[in-house]
Amino acid sequence: MRRFLDSLYDIAAILAAIFLVVLFLTVLLTIASREFHWGLTGIDGYAGYFMAACGFLSLAHTFKRNEHIRVTLFLGMAKGRARFWIEVWALGASAILSALFAVFSVRLVMQSLEFNDVSTSMDATPLWIPQLSMALGTVIFAIAVVDEFISHLRHPERSSLPGEALRHE
Repeated sequence: MRRFLDSLYDIAAILAAIFLVVLFLTVLLTIASREFHWGLTGIDGYAGYFMAACGFLSLAHTFKRNEHIRVTLFLGMAKGRARFWIEVWALGASAILSALFAVFSVRLVMQSLEFNDVSTSMDATPLWIPQLSMALGTVIFAIAVVDEFISHLRHPERSSLPGEALRHE
């Protein structure tokens, strides 16, 4: 199961990286279209869709590698069992909130499909298509947070240290 979940997070990160490259190419195409006076309307909207896909699909991978910004004010002062329970509370609340975010993201995609919702730009993109990356990213993120919550309960000795947040700065 561990290998499957880590692969899931890695695949989401690879998809985010692909969308980042596509975003870069889209921005280059936008610059070129303005420079050479091509009529590429609506391409800015797609750049926004690709940017959102990058952000949402990278959430789980970033979280599982302790790269998210954490407020460790209380955690740094706590020791022993108090620290354990603060982390349990924080991860439990995060699991609930991320699961709600995932549920409502999936509902948004389903409603966009049901109502045939399209973008207001000239290309009239069906909105469920760009919303799908948000839903997929939030579902995988919720899985990662629940995974971390369960791992913390099963192995409290592997708790992250407050200094870990500073290691990449």
